[in-house]
Amino acid sequence: MNQFPTAEGPLVVLRGVGKSYPLRAQNQAMGRLATVWGHLVGRPRVTDVFHALQDVNLNILRGQSTGLVGVNGAGKSTLMKLVAGVIAPDVGTLHTSGRVGALLELGAGFHPEYTGRVNVQMACSLMGMSPAETAERMDQILAFADIGTHIDQPVKQYSSGMVVRLGFAVATSMRPDLLITDEVLAVGDESFQRKCIQWMEHYLATGGTLLLCSHSMYHIQKLCTHAAWIDAGQLREFGLASDVTRHYLTWHEEKAGAARQLSKPEVVQVVDASLYQIKTMTLNSQTNADTLVLASGASLTVSGTVHSPDGRAPGVAVGLLRADGTPVYGTYSDQEGYTPRRLAAKEYGYSITFPDMPLLPGRYVARSHALDPESMRLFDCVERTFEVTGHTREEGFCRLPHVWDAGG
Repeated sequence: MNQFPTAEGPLVVLRGVGKSYPLRAQNQAMGRLATVWGHLVGRPRVTDVFHALQDVNLNILRGQSTGLVGVNGAGKSTLMKLVAGVIAPDVGTLHTSGRVGALLELGAGFHPEYTGRVNVQMACSLMGMSPAETAERMDQILAFADIGTHIDQPVKQYSSGMVVRLGFAVATSMRPDLLITDEVLAVGDESFQRKCIQWMEHYLATGGTLLLCSHSMYHIQKLCTHAAWIDAGQLREFGLASDVTRHYLTWHEEKAGAARQLSKPEVVQVVDASLYQIKTMTLNSQTNADTLVLASGASLTVSGTVHSPDGRAPGVAVGLLRADGTPVYGTYSDQEGYTPRRLAAKEYGYSITFPDMPLLPGRYVARSHALDPESMRLFDCVERTFEVTGHTREEGFCRLPHVWDAGG
């Protein structure tokens, strides 16, 4: 792997990086033989190749903590292995500057017949440490692993948790310029996870650079300043961790909402002058159907017009939902004694304002429903989407007023 001659510039640079894997032929023996021959001569068949990554362009700056998000199989692990130098890209260029430490498969290189101490010595040697350096750091490694007298027992007798402890202790014994970790915070017991987080927070606070892959948006937001969203082998978005994770979660919610809609019978809105119907609906007076963007804590006004077939004042219901269809809040005009204002013989206007909305960042849907004057029958539904922006690690849908008390 090429390296910058100095520490200046980005720590990691990827330009047009791609990685593909051959797919084993599933048909007859001749088909499998043809596949192997094609790869040997450098002309694999297109149908026999899986493109794990395609045209990835990414800079990781020194001191910048970056999280990788994406569904299983999106290409996150492949990207980390490329940066770690475990595999090489098929196309494009990848440059790193400085020492890289990878916590991808903790303890995967340990020899089961050798003791933990011998495995530590071998692992340190493979990382370029001299016997003197290894001896100097041995006490630190053993203290971090905290597996007691088991260190002089064969690794094959270790539990999986003990192997993880020893692997993490070895990998962090020398402070790398770039630390790559794949879901390491999801393994081990609670005390070990706490120790890992404390070490990582100290590592970042002292200028370390982190590349973290996790399905936990909480860990991404807590430990990372930036995030990269990998989707189907491509870099879909890169930016501030709070923005990327919000967009990623919104995408999941919209997928879940679409799945729910597919499972329901199709609802066709009937345009009929004999029915009570929402004719127009706006969010903050925005007349087009584009997604309205609001800052966290801003006010939202839902307004519109309703057709009344008999000229009587109709009822109106307004609701707010998350993008996946989860209800957040709903209210009816009649329960609060509100009557839409008359605009014409058979047309009424309505407006409701939610001041200083406590909604957390994310994508939402505002719905308006037309009801009969008795508010007994609901006739139709019109929707508009809006997005709340902001930076937070709070969870849920809304921010509730609260006070932390020191006690006593």
